[in-house]
Amino acid sequence: MDIETRSLTRGDINAARLLYEELTNGPKEVDAARVNAVLEHPGTSIIGAFRSEHLLSMATLHILPNATWSGRPYALVENVVTARSMRNQGIGRMVLDAVIEAAWAAECYKIMLLTSRQRGAKGFYTSVGFRDEGKHGMIIRRT
Repeated sequence: MDIETRSLTRGDINAARLLYEELTNGPKEVDAARVNAVLEHPGTSIIGAFRSEHLLSMATLHILPNATWSGRPYALVENVVTARSMRNQGIGRMVLDAVIEAAWAAECYKIMLLTSRQRGAKGFYTSVGFRDEGKHGMIIRRT
């Protein structure tokens, strides 16, 4: 398949903006400066799968400091998206495998992820190893 996973750089911002448009149900416009702010945020990376420099899939990994668990950090995964034309080919799994590997390499004691009930992706995340046992994922949104 000749696909590589790596962290996105500033040179990938436009490709990321286009792929984000396939993710969101909200406003479609993704500002380049906001993508750059994510890329430059300490402890945060966007990991993508590329074929010949074409971005096929990506996920944002936030590694956060922690006072408990002997000070080991924890990870939060957000904005997981694969191009519609590339879905069900194992590319999203490649990205999540790379995200998980990066979190474990950073000595994170856990990795958290929320997924929308409407998207029907729970089975995919379960197949990668995420579980919904023992915790409740809860959100509050500003309107």
